Amino acid sequence: MSSISEYQLLSVLAQEMNMRKASERLFVSQPALSQRLQNIEKEWGTKLFIRSQKGLSLTPAGELVIQYVNDVIAREEKVRETIDSLQAGVSGTLKIAVASIVGQNWLPQVLKKFIDTYPQAKISLVTGWSSDILKSLYDDQVHIGIIRGTPEWKGVKINLFSDPLFLVDREITRPELVLNTDRPFIQFKSDSNYYQEIQDWWMRNFKTAPKRTIVVDQIETCKQMTFNGLGYSILPGITLDNTEREIYKIPLLDENGKALKRDTWLLGYESSFQLKQVQAFVDLVKEYIELEN
Repeated sequence: MSSISEYQLLSVLAQEMNMRKASERLFVSQPALSQRLQNIEKEWGTKLFIRSQKGLSLTPAGELVIQYVNDVIAREEKVRETIDSLQAGVSGTLKIAVASIVGQNWLPQVLKKFIDTYPQAKISLVTGWSSDILKSLYDDQVHIGIIRGTPEWKGVKINLFSDPLFLVDREITRPELVLNTDRPFIQFKSDSNYYQEIQDWWMRNFKTAPKRTIVVDQIETCKQMTFNGLGYSILPGITLDNTEREIYKIPLLDENGKALKRDTWLLGYESSFQLKQVQAFVDLVKEYIELEN
């Protein structure tokens, strides 16, 4: 099994666990994919996958081979990255994991500028919760992580920006009015310390829980429900702009009368910042933030 394409074939099969989906990703027919898999299994002298009507499952031997295959692919990617960094210009793949809220509301403009400035570079982007992003960094799956809150990180840590928190509603004009409404407090799930910050602010100001609460999975769902008058919510400024003219946005204040804010951080290992595409992205981000301010 000397061809790297066979490593990629096995890796895709293990990701999809479905012959049809894997054949579509690999741009080969299912019969051709099945034949190549049989040949690979002959070379290993054992079954790697068990086929059933529900799809594929790995045999114990298959789990070992896939781990080996993924290690080979990862090492090859690192070698290619190093080679790319030695060449003139910015190329190679920039791997980023970013908090969903930042990926939806801030990052697109930055990535557009990066692509326009460095057309030879490629981007691999995943979004998710901060805990997922930190895991991707720890597992060395990405070069850069962009997360919200106050992360514990011993590598490179760059504060990108802070945005204030607002009580948002179509009717409520002062925070204390939440005590007089029967409309629900709409919250979105978060795995960071955001939820605890909101709880602390609420109890400090009102000493009692909201009368009614609705919890949704996504911040965008929370935002749209609030904008359509179904209830009130607390949202970070990054999700808001000047287009919501019929929405009241009341800044949240701490016990000293200062605005409550959420920080956004860029994280990575020192070794990643030695890659040209990573350093170019960081430099561009810093320029973008300076222009915004």
